[in-house]
Amino acid sequence: MGIDPGFAKLGYGIIKVKGQKLKVKSKAENLGVIDYGYITSEPNLSAGERLKKINTELNKLIKKHKPNLISVENIYFFKNLKTAMPVSQAKGVILFTAAKKKIPVCEFTPLQMKMAIVGYGKADKKQIQKMIEKMLKLDEPIKSDDAADALGVAICGALKNFS
Repeated sequence: MGIDPGFAKLGYGIIKVKGQKLKVKSKAENLGVIDYGYITSEPNLSAGERLKKINTELNKLIKKHKPNLISVENIYFFKNLKTAMPVSQAKGVILFTAAKKKIPVCEFTPLQMKMAIVGYGKADKKQIQKMIEKMLKLDEPIKSDDAADALGVAICGALKNFS
């Protein structure tokens, strides 16, 4: 399971690795998508209620899909300080939820994700999204950047832990 942390919109992506390990020849060959999307929290709710909703929805996804690993995009730089704190709080909820369910977590920076998916650290969102769609053999484009980033982070976790 990959997660792109967010306070208003948190992206998630659940992928599967067919077989015990990813094949060395073509690592994406035995990856498949199970589910992806995003969790929203309404701005009219208090910060605590919004974080509670994130926790509740994550718990539902974990119960439904039973991931054996959670990969999270690491928060390392913010242009807007006002969004830094709430997104950090959302990430805290993600880490707490995973720890409570005893699911291991690995973190990846956006640069690490770009390198793993495209092989180029300055790739733009469109390049990354197209490669994710190709790797997961999706028939339709991913409509949410948050979900695309979450799928990318999930692929990074699979490449690191199942290769």
